[in-house]
Amino acid sequence: MRQLKTYIIEDSPVIRKSLIETLEDLVPVKVVGVAEDEATALHWLSEPCNLVDLVIVDLFLKSGSGLGVLRGIKPSLQPCKIIILSNYATREIRQKCLELGADKIFDKSTEIEALIEYCGDLADGQVESAAL
Repeated sequence: MRQLKTYIIEDSPVIRKSLIETLEDLVPVKVVGVAEDEATALHWLSEPCNLVDLVIVDLFLKSGSGLGVLRGIKPSLQPCKIIILSNYATREIRQKCLELGADKIFDKSTEIEALIEYCGDLADGQVESAAL
């Protein structure tokens, strides 16, 4: 398994800390940066020296949104997997996120185990090409 360089965009310090601890304890993830708003995230992700394997994005941020992050990520500059992790993972939101380039969408309250499994599969090189 390779270690996944991961960037987390989450405005809640409590959720962010818990997510980092959980992922780094259970799967080969190394969180290399965090942001709590759209502008900071897009600026960091646009820097050529900040290449990552995985970006985990919440939809509701301190300012801006996860949808804005999806719209702003340039795949040519940041060829990574993008996961949306939200409490609002409705059918409509999932569809919109996929249209904007998300690879996977997980509900924070019910799909953390699925997120962990996906990250493990990604680190192991076993992630399917079909989204959702």
